[in-house]
Amino acid sequence: MLNGVPVAIKDDADVAGLDTCHGTATSRGRAVVDADVVARLRAAGAVVVGKTHIPELSMSPATDTTTYGSVRNPWDLRRTPGGSSGGSGAAAADGLCGVALGSDGAGSIRGPAAWCGLFGIKPTRDRVPMTPDAADGWQGMAHRGPLARTVLDAALFLDATVDDAPLEDGGFAAAVRAADPGRLRIAVSTKVPVGVVAPLGREEREALRGTAQRLRALGHDVVERDPDFPPSFWAAAYTRVLRGIADQARDELDDPAVLEPRSRNVAAIGARIPDAAVRWARGAEDGIARRIEALWDDVDVLLTPSCADGPYTAGTFTQHGTAWWLAFAARRIPYFAPYNLTGQPAASVPAGFDDDGLPLGVQLVGRPRDEATVLALAAQLEQTHPWAQRRPGGRA
Repeated sequence: MLNGVPVAIKDDADVAGLDTCHGTATSRGRAVVDADVVARLRAAGAVVVGKTHIPELSMSPATDTTTYGSVRNPWDLRRTPGGSSGGSGAAAADGLCGVALGSDGAGSIRGPAAWCGLFGIKPTRDRVPMTPDAADGWQGMAHRGPLARTVLDAALFLDATVDDAPLEDGGFAAAVRAADPGRLRIAVSTKVPVGVVAPLGREEREALRGTAQRLRALGHDVVERDPDFPPSFWAAAYTRVLRGIADQARDELDDPAVLEPRSRNVAAIGARIPDAAVRWARGAEDGIARRIEALWDDVDVLLTPSCADGPYTAGTFTQHGTAWWLAFAARRIPYFAPYNLTGQPAASVPAGFDDDGLPLGVQLVGRPRDEATVLALAAQLEQTHPWAQRRPGGRA
């Protein structure tokens, strides 16, 4: 299935014989066995070419650290590729691998995909295994999935790693090769949950509008409809993320004291969250999900922007402390986190370039466990407006 395909692994997943450092200056020693997802990739014939850099504890939408420096975006070396799967995004965009493993707790696959001109999908929660490391990453907010230049490459990755991929029907790859999701009802929205200020850039808005027009031209019924985000959304999401960061610092690192001050402070904040608050946040998921997923009673797919603006300058996140991180880390990526909490599949699809020649993306969100529709629709967009042939530096 992936015979000979070079695959890069984000440095929050164990690869036998290598340290798992989580972007920090410490680890718990070399991994003895592969994480389940890595073992499945190897079993499918993939060749693991190495691990990719991440921000400390995966906690930033840019891949900057004081330990290893900043990962650069191949489209503009002054910019970040995003985060926290920024190393995977840069590696896939620059052709260092055929597909890269990422993880996504609040947009960490979809953000780098958008800013690196890639297709990236966060499948339904737990379809790609998190075990044995980070089995309940970020209190269930974290998912694993691929970043790839083409939708088909991502589908082949999913066929190799998803527990119950529809292989008897040709797998997810068959849906992509057909590129025929049928006539869909697609909602378009720029709404974000109350509690974050995230002005949508002009170029990002135009990319969304242009994609909606392409979908109408393909015969889909495109309507303006917003998800119903409850006022409690960010309280529940941030409670889980902050406690999840604290859990990582405690459980995954040999010496949490070596963390950057900001990471150490954020982990300390998460550790001080009362267990009762965490239980509330986990328990609130069903009610929040019902409200958000009610949109899918009337539509098949939701179309939103991916990022609200273009990529940060590389190194931005090493210049700011805890308060800035808490206030602004989500500002350019506010469209992603709701679907980590609900567990729905969501993908970032390339949608052209901004005035500086940097890639733009849009997000497609599907019903729980309906990756096939998201993949088929993305493949239809790719078929009519190909993107993979355009690469950083004008290379073919």
